[in-house]
Amino acid sequence: MHLDRLTERAPAFLLGALLLFLVVCPLLSVFLKAVVLDGRLALSPAAAVLGAPENLRMIANSLLLGVLVVLTSTVIAAPLAYLFSRTDMARHRAFDILFLVPFMTPPYIASMGWILFMQKRGLLSQLVPGLPDGAPVFFTLGGLVLVMSLHVFPFLLTILRNAMDNIPSSLEESAAVLGAQFPLRCRRVLLPLLAGNYAIGALLVFVKTLSEYGTPYTLGRRIGFDVFTTDIHRYAAVAPISFGKAAVLASVLVTICLLLWMVQNAITRRKSYRLVGGRGVRLTLTPLRGAARVLAWGYVALVLLLAIGIPYFSVIATSLIRLRGYGLAAGNFTLAHYAELFADNENAVSAMANSLFLGVTAATLCAVLGTAVVLAVRRARGRTGRLLEAAGLLPEMLPGIVLVIGLMLFWNGIYDVLPLYNTLGILVVTYTALFLPYTIQYVTSSFTQISGSLLDAGRVFGGSRFYIFRRITFPLLLKGIAAGWMMTFIISVRELVAPSLIAPPNTLVVSTYIMREFEQGSVSLGMCMAVLCVGLTTAALLALRRHMR
Repeated sequence: MHLDRLTERAPAFLLGALLLFLVVCPLLSVFLKAVVLDGRLALSPAAAVLGAPENLRMIANSLLLGVLVVLTSTVIAAPLAYLFSRTDMARHRAFDILFLVPFMTPPYIASMGWILFMQKRGLLSQLVPGLPDGAPVFFTLGGLVLVMSLHVFPFLLTILRNAMDNIPSSLEESAAVLGAQFPLRCRRVLLPLLAGNYAIGALLVFVKTLSEYGTPYTLGRRIGFDVFTTDIHRYAAVAPISFGKAAVLASVLVTICLLLWMVQNAITRRKSYRLVGGRGVRLTLTPLRGAARVLAWGYVALVLLLAIGIPYFSVIATSLIRLRGYGLAAGNFTLAHYAELFADNENAVSAMANSLFLGVTAATLCAVLGTAVVLAVRRARGRTGRLLEAAGLLPEMLPGIVLVIGLMLFWNGIYDVLPLYNTLGILVVTYTALFLPYTIQYVTSSFTQISGSLLDAGRVFGGSRFYIFRRITFPLLLKGIAAGWMMTFIISVRELVAPSLIAPPNTLVVSTYIMREFEQGSVSLGMCMAVLCVGLTTAALLALRRHMR
């Protein structure tokens, strides 16, 4: 009996050991590196790092940026959520996809598009000759907040709109019958009911802002606005390298994120309401007429112009311009830059091949490992199951750059045992650790829809555990596994922070190639690669949505 129990738990223990190497040990390496010096506990170096004026200013910058992005995202998303959930504009379902485009656009590409549009002698000054210097006001904290808000507002929009869809129209109608005007109904009915959901969305936006590297690196560094991710990257990748300082800042960043999770959970527990019951939810869509309709569609058009129109116009136009000095002039457009990517540019071909290899490999490993984790969690249950699930989902709760720093420290420390560091294999391990939660979530969602009676029937008719998995469980999980694979592939192809930190020397992927060409002045080539990257990920997203239907 004891041997049978050990045999049954062996897969869970093996998965636990694997997750220990992938996630837990790297995170512990970060904290240990921050407080251990020469094999002994030493808090004074960490205190010195945190007490340095430039680091205090950086921490204040990061928190200020997070707050401003949350506020700006709220201003953008809240009206859209109301329009597409409570008015007749909700019937236009195509906007569900349109508002996902800013999220699916790699933030560093959108940031580059804005820079090309707003800079001196940029595309704006060519379209509007009266602005020869572009828009200098854009290259301030306000511009950085705007660009980051336009990337993350879909998080908040989706959460708020789904929450509004679950609020019965009868509540507002009752308030209206009692004489409450629209502002009072919003303040006394809608806002209190949305508080818990808004706390979740605001936290996601805040953590996403603190974790973002691409936009602060491309635009924030240009205006001298340092944040956590850019400073951590500088300490870990730019001489003189100091992993100790990077680990201290990474530990502070993790601590802030965990505190925010605790605050959000407290708010959600106090401000959550059960609005969906057995009688269903009746929604009454308010028809918009006259000036209200014009203003509503004008606002939607403005958001789409800022979030999609300007960055995509800049990226595509720059990729087609023959000579940048002539700009948007007739006869100054060519496809030669695209041909050069495939014909005369070994670095570009190598970068694309590396990204596709990493995307396919990481997505496949995540699919296998994520499915195994979900099955082990369901079989183990109890404390073992909860620990396995927590370890698998942990990367989702933390900034990606922290886990990347941890993987650098951990795998460099065991190089004599497993010489994986400084090879392409370390990128595979990093991508797998970073994106494993996506597969776990998709497969878990599919597994919860499987009735236990199906598995019981397989056992009653004598099916072995493997036979039941092959003929019942796996076919029913296949949709979730495929969705997780596709999402992991999409995010892997556009990933920037991991390859910029941990890639072997002279190894480029799509994101680092774009960044290098942009910084070295070959902007058209970089934007050609950006167009291909966005096209590939968008096509994959559309295929995923069609598959999920």
